[in-house]
Amino acid sequence: MKYASQKIGLFVLTLWAAVTLNFLLPRLMPGSPTDAAIAKLSQNGPVTDATRRAIEAQLGVPDGNIWQQYVGYLRQVVTLDFGVSYTFYPESVSHLVSQALPYTLILVGLCTIIAFVVGTLIGVGAAWKRGTWLDSLPTLSGSFMSTFPYFWTALLLLFFLGYVLHWFPTSGAYGPTNTPALTPGFAGDALYHAVLPAITILVTSLGGWILGMRNAMIGTLGDDYVTFAEANGLRGRTVAVRYAARNAILPNLTGFGLSLGGVVGGSILVEQVFGYPGIGYLLFNAVIGQDYPLMQALFLMITVSVLVANFLVDILYGVLDPRTRR
Repeated sequence: MKYASQKIGLFVLTLWAAVTLNFLLPRLMPGSPTDAAIAKLSQNGPVTDATRRAIEAQLGVPDGNIWQQYVGYLRQVVTLDFGVSYTFYPESVSHLVSQALPYTLILVGLCTIIAFVVGTLIGVGAAWKRGTWLDSLPTLSGSFMSTFPYFWTALLLLFFLGYVLHWFPTSGAYGPTNTPALTPGFAGDALYHAVLPAITILVTSLGGWILGMRNAMIGTLGDDYVTFAEANGLRGRTVAVRYAARNAILPNLTGFGLSLGGVVGGSILVEQVFGYPGIGYLLFNAVIGQDYPLMQALFLMITVSVLVANFLVDILYGVLDPRTRR
């Protein structure tokens, strides 16, 4: 309980700091949404002060001093009401996030879990069969795949499989004639559009899990308790899984927790290349449009998800490794 209470206190303090920083960062950026709107209007002629005030009232730009804005922001955080988006006016921020979040969770979330499970299993097998082709092939392949940038892999797949061969659609999460619904037809169309982004994420992330687990596993295989288990005549699979892999997976588990926390933020580059309407795509448009309400909601959601993932990993560490509770 002492270990858990310390982690809870640290989580609350970090959450407050993240919420406050999330409030300050957009306001430190140069310019404002009003300036961007006026810059467009000024191309057709001078803009009066009355027009500027009307634009501020229409966009709901915060007024008052910085403390009043901070108190109003905390009230919005508690009620999960972040107002209207400047970029996608008059859509509300909560509506935009609720539309984009399922696509990101399904695409990036499933790909992250699949890459972690497959990469960890391959890493365990490669370390156990070290020095053979079962070790060399995954290691070289993982090193090769991990060097591919997200955007470069996405562009290659988009060009060859999308534009040249026409095997898969090149943008969007579903066809133009389809509408989101809980039907087999829409689910199949959505999966078809998610193939290229999913392959991109899997190819570029799988190598890291393979190499990380293999290296940690090789270090664990040299420990005395593994040698003792082998000397007692235990089966190789038992020694590899129950003794070596159980301890070697701890560093990978930390990385997996951070990856799960980052799932909510989506993959900005991949979603931007494929025009996939997830959180990453929404965040890119919010930054370009200096959309304070949308940026704050997305940054806060990403930050909280990462903090929660870290907190759960810390608690899980205390269960798996009693040394962390000392």
